[in-house]
Amino acid sequence: MTIETFEASFAQGKPPADSSIYLQALWYDANNNWEQAHSLIQDLKTNTIAAWIHAYLHRKEGDTWNADYWYRRAERKRPACTLAEEWKTIVDFCLTGE
Repeated sequence: MTIETFEASFAQGKPPADSSIYLQALWYDANNNWEQAHSLIQDLKTNTIAAWIHAYLHRKEGDTWNADYWYRRAERKRPACTLAEEWKTIVDFCLTGE
């Protein structure tokens, strides 16, 4: 799957069937369902990818303190880029592992 096909799935009303839990959370976030995105990701606490997505979600929410906690858990720093740029970076990472 490419980022373009992932984004094209927004019109389908549900994440692609072969999506990881990470991509599902990002799909729901992109489709204005922060609660569902957070619900999917919040209990995956031992994983740095999940922590990164969790951090991004709290950054988007405006909860900087909580976002910074999750960025530390993800072994990352809060980025200076836009939320849209970070979302795309995370999706690309989940799709390619890079």
